[in-house]
Amino acid sequence: MKREDLRTVAIIAHVDHGKTTLVDQILRQSKIFRDNQEVVDCILDNDDIERERGITILSKNISVNYKGVKINVIDTPGHSDFGGQVERVLKLADGVILLVDAAEGPMPQTRFVLEKALALNLTPLVVINKIDKPDARPNVIHNKVFDLFCELNASDEQLEFQTLYASGRDGWAVRHLDEPRDSILPLLDAVLAHIPGPEYVDGPVQMQVATLDYSNFVGRIGIGRVYRGTLDPANPLVVIKRDGTVRPVSIKQLFTFEGLGRAEQKQVECGDLCAIVGVEDIDISDTITDPALPEQMPVIAVDEPTISMIFRINDSPFFGREGKYVSSRHLRERLFREIERDVALRVEECSGDSFRVSGRGVLHLAILIENMRREGYELAVAKPQVITREIDGVQCEPIERLTVDVPGEDVGKIIELAGQRHGEMIQMESRGNRQVVDFLIPTRGLIGFRTKAMNVSAGEAIVSHRFERYEPCRGDIPQRSVGTMVSMANGKAAGYAIDALQQRGTFFIEPGTDCYEGMIVGEHCKDGDLVINVQRGKQLTNMRASSSDHNLKIAPPRRLSLEQALEYIEDDELVEVTPVTFRLRKFYLTELERRRSHSSKR
Repeated sequence: MKREDLRTVAIIAHVDHGKTTLVDQILRQSKIFRDNQEVVDCILDNDDIERERGITILSKNISVNYKGVKINVIDTPGHSDFGGQVERVLKLADGVILLVDAAEGPMPQTRFVLEKALALNLTPLVVINKIDKPDARPNVIHNKVFDLFCELNASDEQLEFQTLYASGRDGWAVRHLDEPRDSILPLLDAVLAHIPGPEYVDGPVQMQVATLDYSNFVGRIGIGRVYRGTLDPANPLVVIKRDGTVRPVSIKQLFTFEGLGRAEQKQVECGDLCAIVGVEDIDISDTITDPALPEQMPVIAVDEPTISMIFRINDSPFFGREGKYVSSRHLRERLFREIERDVALRVEECSGDSFRVSGRGVLHLAILIENMRREGYELAVAKPQVITREIDGVQCEPIERLTVDVPGEDVGKIIELAGQRHGEMIQMESRGNRQVVDFLIPTRGLIGFRTKAMNVSAGEAIVSHRFERYEPCRGDIPQRSVGTMVSMANGKAAGYAIDALQQRGTFFIEPGTDCYEGMIVGEHCKDGDLVINVQRGKQLTNMRASSSDHNLKIAPPRRLSLEQALEYIEDDELVEVTPVTFRLRKFYLTELERRRSHSSKR
């Protein structure tokens, strides 16, 4: 028997195809807010970093009531570094709304999340979004989506998907392009008509945790779905862990999702989503069930990390100047607290005051570093390293599918750039005056690729990628072709010195910046590092010559973002991260130590 009073849908799409904006309009037009209530855009992107970057990092659950039916909506991340969350939350849904850009069409992450949804036999509803774009081509995109379904071996029922056309920003959706464009409600009507309600399964309760939240007050919060029976905290319950161990538990609080928040409940019936508080060490895939019939649900796989970095205490001369939490104890507590909520993260202690942190990509770890920086932590981070595996006696590395959308005149530079990094071109498609090129490339080759692609295309390239598989290692990849300019002393950088050294390379600092010995202040124009004196000022004497005085003409410094800095450094360099700024530095600060280290490696 199906429940007709409930629907659960997940919105899936490639990054920046408009998921969160569409959810905004669903919330507004389903009267979640008062008429006079002030509401910001991208309501669900409530984290500062999500708002600044314009991406969804954590999946979020909301619900709306429409025509007497409760619709649970799950907003999922679109970036491939957070794809593991999408796989898990899809198990909570009965159907998916696949959002596709009316100009770009299906992209790598579109294929990835749709493949997972079809494998789970979820009912798809396709929304071709951003119809108001000047280069929108809805009919072409509709055919491409159908082709994608066929490539992914969709069933006959899934191939009969309903298609809607929408503009999430303007707040409308229609079933046919010639219909009035005044409301998003046709999308909700389609959800009620085409997405099935959950099956009501009677019997001993069975609830599985698919994702986690964390609170400083109550600890871990398990979020999942009741698959059988009715979950009642007043009844005896047990938890079955991933390894099959069974122990009794007591649920202190039970919540369902109501609007943007959560509402405490006495019990939750089969098919609904819920959040449970009070189960110690609750984890992904745990099954909450009846002790009389402790039956475990199929284990949910958690994606393995592909990138690792060394996090260590900051031991530079500026140690403790700007940060509040600077010791290895602080660093350890914060990292182990993070793995309580992020199951895709791994942390292991290394020798000394350092930790190896592994994640799904450079962005995944950069978000963690940025959050720590804003919380007052001070640390140093080493170059990202790819995690390899030994499969059948062969050392293998992760391979990713890379898609680059670039102007036609720059496509040759992109192909050359990918080729240098062992990228294998598998497809090229012309789209107006732009080309979309697909490669299979080692994850190692992607470190620093985005920055170089933006440089060779004058900022026009759109780069996206997703994990594909493991393959035997493809050999060495060229590293940074030029050296760095390294400060030889402590003190403020002088404009006179920077002006005199500008022909030697590009500076990362401006006059007046505090520097220390071993700090990287710029990029050398040749191979090899150059140790320079950026503190040298002009000798002030009473001797003057008309030809010796000239106005300083100092070029603006090159500013690196956190991800660019992490991708820029080499094995003997670190990124020093503080709440105020981040700096590049050498691992060994003095030139004598660097020479000794270089000699010992020979």
